[in-house]
Amino acid sequence: MPAITLVFVHGWSVTNLNTYGNLPARLRDEGAKNGININIEEIFLGRYISFHDEVRLPDISRAFDTALADQLGGATNFICITHSTGGPVIRNWWNTYCRSAASKFTMSHLIMLAPANYGSALAKLGKETIGHLKSWVDGIEPGQGVLDWLALGSAEAWNLNADWILNGGDQIGPTKFFPFVLTGQSIDRAFYDSLNSYTGETGSDGVVRVAAANLQATYIKLEQPVPTKNKNGILISAELQLTKSALAPNTPLRIISRRSHSGTTMGIMASVQTGDAPSMETVNAIFDCIKVNTIADYTQLITKFETETIAVQQQEKVEVEKTLFPSERTFIHDRYSMVIFRVTDSEGFPVNDYDLLLTAGAANDFNHLPQGFFVDRQQNNNNNNTITYFLNYDILNGDAEVMNAGKVIREQIPGTDMLGLQLKPRPGSGFFVRYVDCQFTASKTLFDQILNPNSTTMIDIVLQRVVDKEVFRMEGLVSELDFKNTLPSNDIVE
Repeated sequence: MPAITLVFVHGWSVTNLNTYGNLPARLRDEGAKNGININIEEIFLGRYISFHDEVRLPDISRAFDTALADQLGGATNFICITHSTGGPVIRNWWNTYCRSAASKFTMSHLIMLAPANYGSALAKLGKETIGHLKSWVDGIEPGQGVLDWLALGSAEAWNLNADWILNGGDQIGPTKFFPFVLTGQSIDRAFYDSLNSYTGETGSDGVVRVAAANLQATYIKLEQPVPTKNKNGILISAELQLTKSALAPNTPLRIISRRSHSGTTMGIMASVQTGDAPSMETVNAIFDCIKVNTIADYTQLITKFETETIAVQQQEKVEVEKTLFPSERTFIHDRYSMVIFRVTDSEGFPVNDYDLLLTAGAANDFNHLPQGFFVDRQQNNNNNNTITYFLNYDILNGDAEVMNAGKVIREQIPGTDMLGLQLKPRPGSGFFVRYVDCQFTASKTLFDQILNPNSTTMIDIVLQRVVDKEVFRMEGLVSELDFKNTLPSNDIVE
């Protein structure tokens, strides 16, 4: 059997090739047992510079394309294994250089370990803070250009992922490529930073949330009808209209047990040692991916990984941390959903100032949401019209009582099956150009559309840009006319 070529691409702010640990050598050694011929000389360890501010993610993708031509030798077909930011880098490369162009290189498989496909909550902390977090880097000052891409809700990540959701089905297959996501959901407490709780966030590996790694995502578009006047002459809005909904193509997601983002003890990549038993779960999952050659293989692996992931999440539901003290710390590992809201108006302008409230139940009331459902909210610094919510899916959906050592540590949660939202944009009344409050009444339809465990939903909300008729008026030739103090009317242009 001809040898296959593996190309490894590391994550963000790595300055040496030790980040790959023994994984390349382990794959070579285990390859023969899996009927796969891998020569160590044909494993290329990627190196790229991400810790300079001027370097942006598309620059790295462009340089990767040149590196293939310069360094891949005679090989034209390869399998790519990435870690962390390496996933988005290679996805961007494929989208830019291989999708429509006549590239001489073919990437048959993209196996992403802990990829930050939808960004990382840590990115908002800023490069100086992150430069000191052991869970991500080793004391290296990160580059702002790459960090901007990784920030939750960045325009660059939005564009790449929206395109994937809407068109990704045309990108998967033997003549395109097969993508896979392997990630952990465990926290290496040795890397936990007490000043930055994101490093210990359940539903993540200490850096990247499972929902942000998973390519299986949803896109929704909600549009506001043109506001009308009520009987009191006040502008009001009808219900937001669901005008578009799309699911990303099915892609395999495998959560690896007891694996975190970084480190030689639990890190999904660096912890792999030569011949050790604990690494077999990761190694076997990678070979499961490599063995896929057809759509039928791919579909079977989706089902296999889904079954194994359910088993891992059930097994890891309760974590008990032993401490030096008699007391123990208990963590409940629920499943989570990430929802990214982007608000623009009918003319394409961003709406940067608004309050967004989730509602639930037949009463369409915030108070009907179960306690503990809301985990985190982040507004993107560069794209203020984009806000990311991190929600506890199991609490929202309802969960059975959680027990540990024969004791109930969390009572049964009834949850809800109806979800809605209310939006109060600004500026409102009293301005020449303004927006009108709107809502989507809580319903089971929206709940099922928005919330999926271990997954991200992107929601485009388009508001009507209301322009007052006083913005432009035709007047007679009256020399004394002074319109400096003209106030907005309650009449709007069509």
